[in-house]
Amino acid sequence: MNKPVIGLVTVGFDSADVWPVFFESLSRSTLKPRSVVVIDNSLQPPQDLSSFYRGDLTVKHRPENPGYGAAINEGVALLPAECSVIVMCNPDITVEPETLQRVAEALLTHPTAGIAGPAVMNPDGSVYPSARAFPGIRVGIGHAILGEIWKKNPWTQRYLGVYDGHDNRVVDWLSGSCLVAKKEALEQVGGFDADYFMFLEDVDLCFRLKRAGWRSLYVPDARIVHSGGHSTKSRMADMVKAHHESARRFLFRLYDKPVYWPLQQVLRVGLALRSVLARIKYRNQH
Repeated sequence: MNKPVIGLVTVGFDSADVWPVFFESLSRSTLKPRSVVVIDNSLQPPQDLSSFYRGDLTVKHRPENPGYGAAINEGVALLPAECSVIVMCNPDITVEPETLQRVAEALLTHPTAGIAGPAVMNPDGSVYPSARAFPGIRVGIGHAILGEIWKKNPWTQRYLGVYDGHDNRVVDWLSGSCLVAKKEALEQVGGFDADYFMFLEDVDLCFRLKRAGWRSLYVPDARIVHSGGHSTKSRMADMVKAHHESARRFLFRLYDKPVYWPLQQVLRVGLALRSVLARIKYRNQH
């Protein structure tokens, strides 16, 4: 098959320390983007990134920080029209040379896949569980209660998934650290929901794609390394609150029928309480 025309969008936030490694790995890719768009949500203007990347590069500064999903959507709109495959990723990743080509080929040869993602490796070489089940009530509660004290419990295993073998497989959702999507699929669902400031916007996108008839495809023989959390480590208490707000928004979408109104109220109170307790715990630890 002919190589697809791909565009890449990434969102920076105080990312000066990761840009050189990110762009160096991108320069070694066997499938290079036709165009790269950087939306930088940092308060201060970003450094000159053209010294790290010699291809077509657009950088837009958004100091008001509209959030990750909104920034990705803005970046996708700035890509050339001929880009039929869209890579959406964090800048704190490194891509192996064959990764983008393998994921794009798997995506385009699968009849119903609208979005795909590679295996995500931690810096220590272990596999991060990036291809998961939707966090419904039974799976979510079982994982939340038992995940730390009984790591092999069936609910956690169902939620996190298994990572043996090399076959591509359809999953519920994929980590937003690196996503590769068909442009037509993104356009059909309107991209990310910009009302998620951060966290679970990837879960929500894959959920809405599934409702629209598309599937999420995990490609384990393509790999990235994700250092993780470079933009959130200094603000963890605030991130706990944002995570719980996003969880409430997604669960309300998952359980959106009128019959679920009592469940929504229980979820609202439970998540609010859990958020407060988690922030108190975090502040006491630090």
